[in-house]
Amino acid sequence: MDFTKLFARITGILTNPSSEWPRIVEEPATVAALYKNYILWLAAIPAVCGFIGMSLIGTHIPLMGTTRMGIGAALTQTIIGYALTLAGVYLMALIIGMLASTFGGKKDMLQALKVAAYASTASWVAGFGQLLPWVGGLIALAGMGYSIYLLYLGLPPTMKCPQEKAKAYTATVVVIAILAGVAMSMLAGSITGQGMMMNGAGSASIGDQGNMEKRSQDLQEASGKLEAAQKSGDIQAQRKAMKAIMAATLGNGKDIKALAPDRLKQFVPERLAGIKRVSFSATRNSDAGVQVSTAKAYYNTGGAGASLHLNITDAASVNIFAVAPWSVMQQNRKWDQGYEKSYRANGRQLHEKWDGANREGEIAVVLGQRFVVRVSGRVDNMDQLKSALNSLNLDGIEALRSRR
Repeated sequence: MDFTKLFARITGILTNPSSEWPRIVEEPATVAALYKNYILWLAAIPAVCGFIGMSLIGTHIPLMGTTRMGIGAALTQTIIGYALTLAGVYLMALIIGMLASTFGGKKDMLQALKVAAYASTASWVAGFGQLLPWVGGLIALAGMGYSIYLLYLGLPPTMKCPQEKAKAYTATVVVIAILAGVAMSMLAGSITGQGMMMNGAGSASIGDQGNMEKRSQDLQEASGKLEAAQKSGDIQAQRKAMKAIMAATLGNGKDIKALAPDRLKQFVPERLAGIKRVSFSATRNSDAGVQVSTAKAYYNTGGAGASLHLNITDAASVNIFAVAPWSVMQQNRKWDQGYEKSYRANGRQLHEKWDGANREGEIAVVLGQRFVVRVSGRVDNMDQLKSALNSLNLDGIEALRSRR
């Protein structure tokens, strides 16, 4: 394996893609060589970093400590996820090849695999962000956005499509790839025994025809703005266009602003399950191109007693799947002294997770396909978390689903 050549290609495609794509087109290659010399190595970055993040670094919860997934479970999930990523690259190549003639291009599966692999570079390199719990999500979003731009630049030279059709081509590939990714996530769950099933309502929110067309149009417009900003050298315009790409990818197609933080405060009680509130914060931001408001509160009895975290998220303009992946599936997974499950009850989607060894758990619910309310903490049993969640004014929150 020539690592010098590998690093040169990574550097070239990330820093000077306009010059790198023509070289990629002319390079002799085979499917086996692309996998052996590039895809296998780059796809391993998020897999390995994800394993380290899940099992060794863990997720830190303020005042509660750090939770980690067991080595065995994390390793199983990593291996299956890695295998599906490798299959996903080829699936994306099939999509690109299948759509080529629709957008005036030439169907060539080898070139389609090249563009699928090299455009994914940014997302794979962003996998290092999983080692940084506080900013990993933002790094992943940035990587996804830049990969979409790389795809846009790569389709004309590789698939011979007219430049004026590259935006529509890119948008269509991205939308179909999102749906394929959801399906593969479900497959991963079924393999690991989590028994995932797509929720009909969630499926419609992600992939109905009107939603797909809106995403495609938004991606075309955002890609055009990014291209113009790149040519002009306007950094601010580039950042704005990148946010627009992320909004088109993660958004739900609705022009609804998240509620002002003070609107959420009324649903955060002074006491939760009899425990006094000791801290509170509420924010609204649009850093990733989509607007989200969040209210957070911490409840504690003092010492080593019970403690609770309340989190209310208003994902007004965001596809609910982006903030609550479990919202579009049903799953049931058990292990020694713990379990995790997602299910529907009383017309609402819920998610539970319990770690009996540490007496820690969480329960969350989606309200009106817009709000996610989550209660987590250290308590004696899951019934206490359920009681805490049910004591909140969930109907009042859900009633705000059409408010701006």
